[in-house]
Amino acid sequence: MDEEPRRQKPKPGALPEKSPWALAGLGMQFFVALIAFVYAGNWMDKRMGTAPIFLLLGVFLGGGGTFFLSYRRLTR
Repeated sequence: MDEEPRRQKPKPGALPEKSPWALAGLGMQFFVALIAFVYAGNWMDKRMGTAPIFLLLGVFLGGGGTFFLSYRRLTR
């Protein structure tokens, strides 16, 4: 009698479990987006001669935008 155990179906109102790998992916997405926006802001500052304006804009856009998307994904 080598039957495989049957998986129980989730209840209709039950929430699916969050994978730890999905949370690690969110952290990596946050890190990569922040680095990319900071790099782009620094590059624009060097090209246009404006010291910290685009760098700070990159920090706030990259960090804030990714935080918002992560928050929406986690509360879904």
